[in-house]
Amino acid sequence: MLAKANRIVSATDYRRLVRSGRKARGALVLAYGRRSSPDSPMRMGVIVARNVGKAVVRNKVRRRMKAVGWSLAQDVRGLDVVVRALPSAASADFDQIDGELRRLVGVLQERA
Repeated sequence: MLAKANRIVSATDYRRLVRSGRKARGALVLAYGRRSSPDSPMRMGVIVARNVGKAVVRNKVRRRMKAVGWSLAQDVRGLDVVVRALPSAASADFDQIDGELRRLVGVLQERA
């Protein structure tokens, strides 16, 4: 579970990141990122739409993405990220989601 300081919760922040953040796309996830102040912790928001699957599948994907975000928050600072699950994430295992999210956050760190 992401700590409160590491969560994006307001709709305004989600909208701002999706509309004006840098984009990185993978096979399972679409990630949007934007720099924040360098000393602030990484914040992450997760979007899992109905096209991913039924509620049980969506919640499983959401939990996996948040678990990866929790481990990333230990190492990454000064970045706000919103990740959107693509339908292919429903059939992916944890290691695939973990690898792809880590790669995309690395790309966003360089670009943003």
